[in-house]
Amino acid sequence: MAEPLRILLLGANGRLGRALHRLYVHSDLSVTAWGRSQLDLTLPGQISAALDSTPFDLLINAAGLTNVDACEVQRQQATLSNAVAPGLLAEYCAAHHRRFIHISSDYVFPGTGTTLLRETDPTGPRNHYGQTKLDGEIAALKAHPDTLVVRVSWLFGPDKPSFPDMILRTAREQDHVAAVNDKWSSPSYSDDLAHWLLTLIRHHPQQNGLLHLCNEGAPTWQEYGQTTLDIATRLGLPLKAHTVTGHTMHGFEPFKATRPPHTALDTSKFQALTGIKPRPWQDALEAYLRSLSQ
Repeated sequence: MAEPLRILLLGANGRLGRALHRLYVHSDLSVTAWGRSQLDLTLPGQISAALDSTPFDLLINAAGLTNVDACEVQRQQATLSNAVAPGLLAEYCAAHHRRFIHISSDYVFPGTGTTLLRETDPTGPRNHYGQTKLDGEIAALKAHPDTLVVRVSWLFGPDKPSFPDMILRTAREQDHVAAVNDKWSSPSYSDDLAHWLLTLIRHHPQQNGLLHLCNEGAPTWQEYGQTTLDIATRLGLPLKAHTVTGHTMHGFEPFKATRPPHTALDTSKFQALTGIKPRPWQDALEAYLRSLSQ
């Protein structure tokens, strides 16, 4: 009987990391999950020794600084965690003949077009977060050509509050809800992502390069929020507000970082590889909201 694949998961306390751990720990995989207390990616000098301390066959890096506005302020930490560390992780995996999957972001794109973005489309980040994520991709692929870089977008799920949770909380407490109406992307359900990655790990172990993963569709934040309230109303969740009004990104006070307007991802490469067509984001969102109401 073959030994189980040993996975070392970084970012175990994040939204995607928790989803991966929850699914994989109950599979035929052997999973070791690390949070920042086990390996702080802003301390690059500790990476090699930390990885030496545990055996693994596959390293999944779901760690990093993901707060876009915080990255504008904590620029050095963002650079170390998102740009420098992925290259060092990939370098270690290459030297020790280990597989490496690195999670990246739609924010590597400038977002100036209106069509779904393919892996081959030109990058051009609009903020420091996006630049660090792009630099991390480049460093990882250069250090270990067999690296698989998975770009994800607008992540939501049960483990940490995300955009739908914010909309629901506001609609419960206030009679007015607003969201940006001139930014488009692809919501991604963390539980779906965990299953798609498991398919890649099990059935496509040689896959490398860039791959886009997200649910189908490209709403604005306003449409995303309105659908959240429509589903919540249908499920009988108590709300004070049932409508999301729209406003533009221009001059929106909470934003410190410029956002790329249109970063919806094309998953046709993943579909051709696996035969899996991601379900529409509305269906994934309803599954998530139903889980909250149970």
